[in-house]
Amino acid sequence: MSVSLMACAQETPKVKHKKAAPVAKSNAKAVKFANAVDPICHMPTEPDMKDTAVYKNKTYSFCSVYCKDEFKKNPEKYVQK
Repeated sequence: MSVSLMACAQETPKVKHKKAAPVAKSNAKAVKFANAVDPICHMPTEPDMKDTAVYKNKTYSFCSVYCKDEFKKNPEKYVQK
């Protein structure tokens, strides 16, 4: 028994994409982070970083999930006194 694989010779149909709806402005306040630098890798933080953790009512931002997870293991080690 032999099996042959052949690619489809038909052209991919052209699809018309809908324009995305305009993004509504959020009324949410910008979060002020307790740190200007990632406490794990010392990379500068940005106002729109998504990896954050709250410790003692302060929000800390991180460049990655890895850095956030390291912080959560022992926050006292990284919190600025």
